[in-house]
Amino acid sequence: MEWLQVVVLGLVQGISEFLPVSSSAHLILVPVFTPWEDQGLAFDVALHVGSLSAVIMYFWRDLWKMAFAWTRSVTHREVDADAKLAWAVLLGTIPVGACGLLFQEAIETHLRSPIVLALSLIVFGVLLGWADWKHRGERSEYQMSWKDVAWIAFAQALALIPGTSRSGITMTAALLVGMSREGAARFSFLLSIPVIALAGMLEVWGLVQSQEAVDWATLIWGTLISGVSAYACIHYFLVFIRRIGMQPFVIYRIALGIVLLAVFL
Repeated sequence: MEWLQVVVLGLVQGISEFLPVSSSAHLILVPVFTPWEDQGLAFDVALHVGSLSAVIMYFWRDLWKMAFAWTRSVTHREVDADAKLAWAVLLGTIPVGACGLLFQEAIETHLRSPIVLALSLIVFGVLLGWADWKHRGERSEYQMSWKDVAWIAFAQALALIPGTSRSGITMTAALLVGMSREGAARFSFLLSIPVIALAGMLEVWGLVQSQEAVDWATLIWGTLISGVSAYACIHYFLVFIRRIGMQPFVIYRIALGIVLLAVFL
């Protein structure tokens, strides 16, 4: 891989993983609009490790409290707000994990096209804009009901459709049940941890089976670039939506979708 390709893919993954704009769409489009060949499974694993490391480092205090509280909920049946949030993250991962195992091959075979990306970007972008404009409330991630958790969890399964955006659809669902922008984003980021970890483990399994040659220097740089850019993205995104909201991302999604339709139809 060229070093420019390593930098571009690392930045694309790190920035788009946590923005409501679909990282899968952008990673699919990079080889469409450049002469670069597919980066390979090993590099995909490195990019996921970088993103996962960033979100764990950013929320490490919250995760430590959640882990401690979750353990007490299991051993002493004491469920406080942190334990409930930990259970919400774990239970919220089940639908997307199950759907991924059942339908991932069919989705990758039939839905990974620029037209599907374009339609998903536009449709789910409009839905995000509507949810942010009409339905957002003031509740934080600690004030969700179990019904809210189930709604967001099943919405997250739609992220398997390329172009939907996992962060985008979970934030949309959270806004629709009356959560604040920051609460919706924070819960979406916490939900990403088991999802990215599961996706990374599946990629590692595929890598072991394929026995692909590993260029360790390239993987390390890809991991670092993805991780640093993802960490910065999480921080500045939370500041941005607090002040401005989701509408700029909605406009970007619709514009990108229209460009793709114009190019590929």
